Amino acid sequence: MFKIVGVINYLFVVFLNAFTDLGHKIIIQNTIFKVYDGEIQIILTAIVNALILLPFILMFSPSGFLADKFPKNTIMRYSSIMAVIITLLITISYNNGWFYVAFGLTFVLALQSAIYGPAKYGYIKELFGVKNLTNANGAVQAVTTIAILGGIIFYTVLFENLIQESFTSKEDILKAIAPLGWLLVIGSFIELILAYQLPNKMDYKCRKKFEFKRYVIGEYLVKNLKIVRRKKEIFDSILALSLFWSISQVVLAIFGEYAKSKLGVTNTIVVQGIMALAVVGIVIGSVMAAKFSKYYINMGLVSVGSIGITTIVLLVPSITSITTLAILFALFGMFSGLVIVPLNARIQLLSPRVHLGTIIAGSNFIQNIFMVSFLILTTVFAYLGMHAQSLFYVMGFVGIYMTFMVYKNYEAMSFWTLMKFIAMFRHKYNFVGIENIPDSKGVLLLGNHVSWLDWIILQIPMKRPINYMMEKDIYHWRGFHYLFKTGEAIPVSAKASKDAFREAHKRLKDERIVGIYPEGAISTDGELGKFMRGFELISKDYDGVIVPFYIDGLFGSLFSKYKPKKKKSFFKRREITIYYGEAISKDTKAQELKAIIQEMKNKYEK
Repeated sequence: MFKIVGVINYLFVVFLNAFTDLGHKIIIQNTIFKVYDGEIQIILTAIVNALILLPFILMFSPSGFLADKFPKNTIMRYSSIMAVIITLLITISYNNGWFYVAFGLTFVLALQSAIYGPAKYGYIKELFGVKNLTNANGAVQAVTTIAILGGIIFYTVLFENLIQESFTSKEDILKAIAPLGWLLVIGSFIELILAYQLPNKMDYKCRKKFEFKRYVIGEYLVKNLKIVRRKKEIFDSILALSLFWSISQVVLAIFGEYAKSKLGVTNTIVVQGIMALAVVGIVIGSVMAAKFSKYYINMGLVSVGSIGITTIVLLVPSITSITTLAILFALFGMFSGLVIVPLNARIQLLSPRVHLGTIIAGSNFIQNIFMVSFLILTTVFAYLGMHAQSLFYVMGFVGIYMTFMVYKNYEAMSFWTLMKFIAMFRHKYNFVGIENIPDSKGVLLLGNHVSWLDWIILQIPMKRPINYMMEKDIYHWRGFHYLFKTGEAIPVSAKASKDAFREAHKRLKDERIVGIYPEGAISTDGELGKFMRGFELISKDYDGVIVPFYIDGLFGSLFSKYKPKKKKSFFKRREITIYYGEAISKDTKAQELKAIIQEMKNKYEK
């Protein structure tokens, strides 16, 4: 992925853009922290965040139009020029102690970012390609997060070193930290140089025209929102991101006051340092999301991330230890990465290229409507005297709703992802020949059966769910029946096998994957048992193939029926390899299939 021309430059541009934007925000927020207390501090911090968010609402239609009409690298170039000009104005305001001018320029800098955003994120799909979409989003999120972390630490440390305790007014503080403005200018200028080296990846001409009158009366807004809502999966992903960012914005807005009033922390380095650990966590979470989405965009990660975020937000108000809070914020960031990367990749994947800029701008618009609304509510609650602790609990309930919504959309995939997380603590997996399973068509997946975990492990690299045929009595086990039903398993018994095979045939005609263990039971000696002929009874009039598989490395494990006398160390992960053979004819008989899998066993077994 990193060998693609322009990728390194693009990632540096992304880094510098986030680093510079955050630098000014941190300087303003730290000034507010030093000068104000209580509800005034919460209100002003919320207003700063709102000034950063509002441009994404106002510029929804223009920014989407520009990203679809012109090459995205060109948009990034002109936006970088504007960043240089704006940071120069910010530096002038610092030098003169013009707090309210610097405060207002936060809005102008965010306006530039609002135009920049759809082009910057739409460029991912053009530059990296669909195949690298999840990894690319993981890399972009990690780089952005590192920039945020670096900006928080860099500008906060310099801020603390430049001011003196005798400074009491916001004007004096700004004059003292004025040299930081030139660092913002330098960062923007380097970003401009790199942006001019990005290649043009636009391979079509757009004939769209922008009419200002239609923009003012809201006609574009209505039209573009219809485009965003056209695909339910895209819109649901945007809503989930909106709830996540709303929770995050409120947590960041209230934590400073919480740390100051409840924990007695007055040093901005400590406060920003704890929040910066969330940024470290996002880097880790982004890398994990890319790893867990090696074969497809794993939307089950979003449910896991939502559960983690909600739990942490509900825990924070009861914690008084700085160390524990630091750990919780790091975990908050990690779970955030599991939410952000898959959702953004999903939106980009499902968006048509001609509307990609509009949809990303629409995503920004909806997310920022949510965030501004939540910040307004935070300001109102703070004005009415609600403490930061209570606001944490309110956000916890929002997180519960987000988790429910996400789980409802990705119920089956959430279960498989949770199982994968648990299994990977004990096992290391290798999947060989996964390309032999077609992306479409019906697939009859047949192979050996060595443990109770086979069904989970086979599903890990599959985007499409496997509909397993299983013993009817097991299918109705209490406590597990709901899971088997949710996983669309097919119950089979000696008395009702015909109905089960008819159902399997129906699903194969619907181009699903049906999994069967022809041995009918878990092996007790590691050898292939007799292959039952049941799968031969499935009608062949479907468009599909049989794919044989062989599982190696699970026999003798905790979940197999054979327990060796000499056990492996509990702390040593077991290496499991699943081999998927080349697709074979639907007419293959049981004995022919057994011979094929026996040959795979002889060839691959360690």
